[in-house]
Amino acid sequence: QVQLVESGGGLVQPGGSLRLSCVGSGFTFSRYTMAWYRQAPGKERELVAALNSARDYTIYGDSMKGRFTISRDNAKNMVYLQMNSLKPEDTAVYYCSALRPGVPNYWGQGTQVTVSS
Repeated sequence: QVQLVESGGGLVQPGGSLRLSCVGSGFTFSRYTMAWYRQAPGKERELVAALNSARDYTIYGDSMKGRFTISRDNAKNMVYLQMNSLKPEDTAVYYCSALRPGVPNYWGQGTQVTVSS
């Protein structure tokens, strides 16, 4: 059974930092591109960052560049999202996803990030 479990969300003040973690199981983690998406209330889900299996290609959403960093540890089946200089508009549910061409994405249940003073 495929599982992606996110952790690390919470309430943080503007300008603060959070590190999200996601552990995968039930699939060959090292063969998948891993990504973080987010969805704010009333908005569509958007890509935050993605990192390929070889860890040599990353992509970030425009508003996240320079503030967020995605990383992964294939030995531990983990993917991380370091978020710095957080803004109120970063408030959203953050989802971990595993992607591979030709198969549906796997999704976690999400973790809430709230940026507020």
